[in-house]
Amino acid sequence: MSHAPELRVAAQHLGRRRFLTVTGAAAALAFATNLPTAGTAAAAELDGAKITSAPFTLGVASGDPLPDSVLLWTRLAPAPFEVGGGLPARRVEVSWELALDERFKRIVRRGRATAHPEFNHSVHVEVDHLDAGRVYFYRFRAGSWVSGTGRTRTAPHASARHVPALTLAAVSCQAYHDGYFTAYKHLAEDDVDVVFHLGDYLYEYAVTSVGGARKYTDRVLPAVFNRETVTLDDYRLRYALYKSDPDLVAAHAAHPFIVTWDDHETENNYADDTSENDDPPAEFLLRRASAYRAYWENQPLRRPQLPHGPDARLYRRLQWGRLAQFDILDTRQYRTNQANGDGWKSPTPESEAASQTLPGFTQERWLIDGWRRSKALWNVVPQQVTFGRRNNPDGTDTLSMDSWDGYPASRDRVLQGARSARVENLMVLTGDVHVSYGLDIKQDFDDPDSATLGTEIVTTSITSGKDGSAKPSNWSAYLARNPHMKHYNGQRGYVTVELGTSEARADFKTVSAVTTPGAPLTTAASLVTAVGDQGLRPA
Repeated sequence: MSHAPELRVAAQHLGRRRFLTVTGAAAALAFATNLPTAGTAAAAELDGAKITSAPFTLGVASGDPLPDSVLLWTRLAPAPFEVGGGLPARRVEVSWELALDERFKRIVRRGRATAHPEFNHSVHVEVDHLDAGRVYFYRFRAGSWVSGTGRTRTAPHASARHVPALTLAAVSCQAYHDGYFTAYKHLAEDDVDVVFHLGDYLYEYAVTSVGGARKYTDRVLPAVFNRETVTLDDYRLRYALYKSDPDLVAAHAAHPFIVTWDDHETENNYADDTSENDDPPAEFLLRRASAYRAYWENQPLRRPQLPHGPDARLYRRLQWGRLAQFDILDTRQYRTNQANGDGWKSPTPESEAASQTLPGFTQERWLIDGWRRSKALWNVVPQQVTFGRRNNPDGTDTLSMDSWDGYPASRDRVLQGARSARVENLMVLTGDVHVSYGLDIKQDFDDPDSATLGTEIVTTSITSGKDGSAKPSNWSAYLARNPHMKHYNGQRGYVTVELGTSEARADFKTVSAVTTPGAPLTTAASLVTAVGDQGLRPA
């Protein structure tokens, strides 16, 4: 049986004695599962005055805004492309400040935190007792070094009825080796309240010395990146590569992020403890523990999301007053294995069985129970893989087994739950597919005239798939075979969604190229859906 408890117990209890005798991912997990908890002084202290090179090379970030709290993140790495980031295995005291103004004339909170070597010198600061619905600025200091300034915000009070609008951005799929993060440069300058990252923050694949499609002529990347990520050090170094990109640094500094993973943060198309290449589950769980550990270290996540070996509670719920409830899903960690493989296949009794679940049965119930208690106008579900039906444009009866189409019973249970909870304004946010879609969620996808139960906004990739095109070769056939598909574009970029009290507006923003830097931003399409009358139409 997948997700076997005995495998997880074994992984959790790899001892330090075995650390010197096991290899690869096993060694990484032996290290990861014996880390101290936050606040534990396991290493000697390093005097910050002895940090002789700028340590804030990976920028700053914030995330998961609450009405009275923000999460602030940074990581000390004077030499980010070296194991350990160029610091010795000693803890470093870091100070932080939170202010109402960008010049820090009106500081409202300040404090100190410890950058532990066991956490790869990352810092996660949960600042509370703040005012709701307010913009703040923050920065860090280590020794004589001061970080760049970040901008963040708190959410409105959960009970606030008069929240006129919220503008969010959705992003996903940023393969470093496929191009420049130009879309992030534009997003950093865009006027949004919060950014949802829907997965594939990094890719496990090798990156050549010239940066793949970036084709660097002014730098040579270390050989350590030219291999697939497997160990804890591999994943940590890969985050350093990605987070050293100035456009990604700028986007994180400009807006709070709410993140969830998909597959490539660990390995392509994995399902629970089943790897892409059917490695022994115990071996894959060791790799997964390394990947999950590095993810938490490098993302603006709170303490409840800290992994325990190969497990991490990433699904969670956030409120934006009475305007919106966000139920952030994890559709990788708990899913049953793809019944027919992970490609485009014809449905079978195995794939359509009630035993198949994409988010796992516990998470399905958590989602539906949250809807039953929701008092929000909009119920938004940020998640990873396409929720609505996608009939194959090649004319066959095949569907994507790695998406919700490969788990129709699970999708039916979720939609039945939405109906029973009387969710009137349902919106699903999706990444993964390297194109953008606007989809109506139908009660019966075989009947275009059936009720529309919600809408799905699918963001394209930041870079994955390289430049793409506005109208891929299957554009006409795709729209013809899927009448509930109201938008389809194959370029790179992101989407913004303005949630209002009468309607929601989605603007699909694209760049013409990512294999060369500096492309301008264009709005490829704008769609709206009305409160109480779901269904996408041109703005």
